[in-house]
Amino acid sequence: MDHFLYRDGVMHAEDVSLTDMVAQVGTPFYCYSTATLTRHFQLFDDALAGMPHLVCYAMKAASNQAILKTLGDLGAGMDVVSGGELARATAAGIPGDRIVFSGVGKTHEEIHAALSLGIRQFNVESEPELRAISEIASSLDARAAVAIRVNPDVDAKTHAKIATGKSENKFGIPIARARDVYAEAAAMPGLDVIGIDVHIGSQLTQLDPFEAAYKKVAELTEVLRADGHDIRRLDLGGGLGIPYSQGNEAPPLPKDYGALIKRTVGHLGCEIEIEPGRLIVGNAGILVSRVIYVKSGQDRDFLILDAAMNDLIRPSMYDAYHDIVPVIQPAVGAERSAYDVVGPVCESGDTFAKARQLTALHEGDLVAFRSAGAYGAVMSSEYNTRPLIPEVLVHGSEFAVVRARPSFDDIINRDTIPYWL
Repeated sequence: MDHFLYRDGVMHAEDVSLTDMVAQVGTPFYCYSTATLTRHFQLFDDALAGMPHLVCYAMKAASNQAILKTLGDLGAGMDVVSGGELARATAAGIPGDRIVFSGVGKTHEEIHAALSLGIRQFNVESEPELRAISEIASSLDARAAVAIRVNPDVDAKTHAKIATGKSENKFGIPIARARDVYAEAAAMPGLDVIGIDVHIGSQLTQLDPFEAAYKKVAELTEVLRADGHDIRRLDLGGGLGIPYSQGNEAPPLPKDYGALIKRTVGHLGCEIEIEPGRLIVGNAGILVSRVIYVKSGQDRDFLILDAAMNDLIRPSMYDAYHDIVPVIQPAVGAERSAYDVVGPVCESGDTFAKARQLTALHEGDLVAFRSAGAYGAVMSSEYNTRPLIPEVLVHGSEFAVVRARPSFDDIINRDTIPYWL
């Protein structure tokens, strides 16, 4: 569910007309709904009711501080994967004891910064990382809470580029080696080995892979406790998918995911952490764009938009599908045509959809890409010296630009020409 609906023939974000927004912001831009963010976070929080838990938003999905502050005020923790994300979370007012630091390549500088902030835990991916955290924590006379990420060799049945739980993936340590690594960690100074971390991938549309992974985690918990480790926290990752097409079968609901967690690991008495990102923010955001031209080709028509692959790269990178809808509601039974929907970037890969059936559109018409909140703005770039597009947050009948569109001077003036030129 989202809060982008037609009202009086015009798509609204909550109570704000997109046409009114366009008049003030211009196109293209991202728009997020506070009501949708709130609802989706609450669904996860409610799903784990009755268990000690923390929902840590995976901020790599969308990291604007307005989104972080909205979720943080609801009680969310943050899952960060870089020093930059750590700084963003802190700037948004998220306390260190609600920040979990994941990622395979934490630098010494990032580890030092995280320890100085007193973060909740590190999700550790390798023995060299364990040694680095131990050394830095010891030098600061601190103790670092760590959960070791295990790779359960479970097929997440998702796109190969976002699968993370198979043995050939770069993430975590093989679960078969877990006992040895935990024993090594327990002997290191400056570490408090508190839990187990697992994350098998993103955009999962079935619960079976989660169940297979969590059963392995439950078995490992019992084994490690028998070895003398005080395993009291399980970080079960994120990855629950969203419906990108209105006509496709919906992925499992958060309540079903929560029931699975309770069934597979609830008996262990551990505090549970989950790290949803896409499901919280994906359907809470849209990309609004304008038609520049409608071009007739040899055997197809092209809808050329002012948004491009640098603004939303998912279709180019993952062959991802997004529903594309007109901002002005079409009449019932309106004529439809097949378009290749493309952007103005000088790449054939700058294509959002091929042979997409849409109501007839014309130069100047507005369209919205649904389910664009996750991995949209955060993956954008200034390729072709195209400015990063604004981000807008809606709250009821109000909206605010939460990232402004830079000028060409803003972009160009970041360059420095050396003295010899």
